[in-house]
Amino acid sequence: MGTGSPVVGVQGVVGRIGLLAKSCLDSLNDLIFPPRCAFCSDDLASSHNGLFLCEGCQQTLAIEGRSFCPRCGATVAEGSECRQCRTARLQFEFVVPLGSYVGELRDAVLRMKRPTGEMLAANIGRLFCLHCGGLLRERRPDVVVPVPMHWTRRLARGANSPDIVAEMIGDCVGVPVLSRGLVRTRATLPQKDLPPKSRVANVRGAFRACQQERLKGASVLLVDDIVTTGATCNEAARILRAAGASRVGVAVIARAERAD
Repeated sequence: MGTGSPVVGVQGVVGRIGLLAKSCLDSLNDLIFPPRCAFCSDDLASSHNGLFLCEGCQQTLAIEGRSFCPRCGATVAEGSECRQCRTARLQFEFVVPLGSYVGELRDAVLRMKRPTGEMLAANIGRLFCLHCGGLLRERRPDVVVPVPMHWTRRLARGANSPDIVAEMIGDCVGVPVLSRGLVRTRATLPQKDLPPKSRVANVRGAFRACQQERLKGASVLLVDDIVTTGATCNEAARILRAAGASRVGVAVIARAERAD
């Protein structure tokens, strides 16, 4: 005679019925509202693990086989020394990029910044996790902190794409996201409009650490959408370390080659 609880058996049946009902509803929803690629808008047969990007876009947005400098994320020939960061004094220890800031990935990053770019940002974040999640878990971060947007720019633009990508990474790595681990204390000029030598001064003192009790002794993964000279991430990392972070690394969607 079995000893299993009848309540557990009923719960199991109810759970299976719930999963079946959800599957049916999802299939009906896909039939009425076919899913589309978040980048090219082509119809999708279905989403894979919540990733609404067609296979073609996945391949063009995350090109395999490229070699990046583990310290600054710049593209380097395999086995070669990086010339961009060998004399740089960096406050972060590593950069993990999805790819280079060119072609379709550049277009995706620019579209992520628009008020309508939230869906694309979420899917690019999931694509980043698909390709780089294992490497990030090897780095063993304790918390994820997005590079913040000043409130005046948030009013004009809406969502901050690093916030969205950080949520995807936090879920992937299994650590909390401190959405207000950093705040911007002033509205800075867009870095892209400044020559490289002016970018450090532009962001100097532009951040303040919050939730310091959760930063003390923590290994922090800083998230941004694009890194060029690294001035913004370097200043953000400096503030995080001053607040007590034991180490800071950077996860970034695209690494632009620095213009000297």
